[in-house]
Amino acid sequence: MSVGPARLSVVDELVERVDAADRVLGVVSRRQAVRENWLHRIGVTVCRDEHARYLVHRRADQLSRFPGHYELGIGGAVGVGESYEQAAARELAEELGISAPVRFRFKFLNRRGLSPHWLGVCDAELPQTGTPDPGEVSWHGWLTEPELRRALGQWTFTPDSQEIFDRYRH
Repeated sequence: MSVGPARLSVVDELVERVDAADRVLGVVSRRQAVRENWLHRIGVTVCRDEHARYLVHRRADQLSRFPGHYELGIGGAVGVGESYEQAAARELAEELGISAPVRFRFKFLNRRGLSPHWLGVCDAELPQTGTPDPGEVSWHGWLTEPELRRALGQWTFTPDSQEIFDRYRH
């Protein structure tokens, strides 16, 4: 599946540059980490409801990273001194407008996307979806597992969504 060209964000943030064992090497800007292909951390949350459906969203068209792509995880860069869980919970609040406890599930070295990074995947059960930030989310909906499988093969998802789904299910 082709994801097309991705543009770099004009908004920059500080992240921890890490090594292949996810040990901190220092603090750099996310822009520099992406430009230099340095490992850094991203935290995401896979959201489910009480019916075990998955929350899928479409990224807003004006976003610099993968505009208009569908995504399984809600998340972003792990800030300096943050854990994967803290970053995932913060991003959930920023993007969906909802505060919910998240649980760390696993992490993996993700070499897809703009640059390599450690991807910490958390999950949360949400009673509702809150009020998504229209600057981040243009559409969202709940999909059953079979619906999500079909969508992953038909819609244009972010490069890591399929791997997140595959690993999450095991």
